[in-house]
Amino acid sequence: MVDARAVEKSFGDGPDRIHVLKQVNFQARTGEITMLVGPSGCGKTTLLSAVAGTLKIESGGIRVFDHDLEKMSNGALTRFRAKSIGFIFQQFNLIPTLTIAENVGVPLQIQGLSSGKALMRSREILDRVGLGNRWKDRPSKLSGGQQQRVAIARALVHEPPLVICDEPTAALDAQNGEIVLDLFRQVARSPERAVIIVTHDNRIFSYADRIARMDDGEIVEVREQSQEHAPHFEHEHAMTGD
Repeated sequence: MVDARAVEKSFGDGPDRIHVLKQVNFQARTGEITMLVGPSGCGKTTLLSAVAGTLKIESGGIRVFDHDLEKMSNGALTRFRAKSIGFIFQQFNLIPTLTIAENVGVPLQIQGLSSGKALMRSREILDRVGLGNRWKDRPSKLSGGQQQRVAIARALVHEPPLVICDEPTAALDAQNGEIVLDLFRQVARSPERAVIIVTHDNRIFSYADRIARMDDGEIVEVREQSQEHAPHFEHEHAMTGD
């Protein structure tokens, strides 16, 4: 699904230059949830942005579904992202003038689906994240946790084969976190789909098939996890150091 090899990325110039990614090798496989963890500033979000094709790297290569991102034109890359990648950001990025159902339907309309069909699909996915009865509300009427679930629904509504998440459960309590992680689990169980999650939230580590740990711009450990037993969302909101 995702194969990043010897990826390098720096920011700044001269003495202020910061080497953020250092010969990073990172893979994510279909049918799995891969979590990317590590301290704040270690390069997790930068790597995620590079894999998503929203940030150009300096050297190395990234292939997603056998597409070489560095060789794609800007237009082709934009079309590829719109069709193949679902994004869940730390900032919800909801459009305040639209209802939550209309917000969720934006990726479908970008792909040319009619507004009626987009609305129907939006309401179905909102039901799955527990907000089916709020579909007419605007984002300002929702709590932060509810807005996060809307953002998650928007990322999943067009059934992208790759879902990329940056701290998707940070604003969620245990009950809603379990709903969302169960949904990610269903998504990732397809043999042609994968989920990558950047997180500090150790409540959700048990949902991962693989955990890649970063430190100082490098992948320092990759751990495989058995999923023989159903994972659970810890009710104590414990967080690793940021």
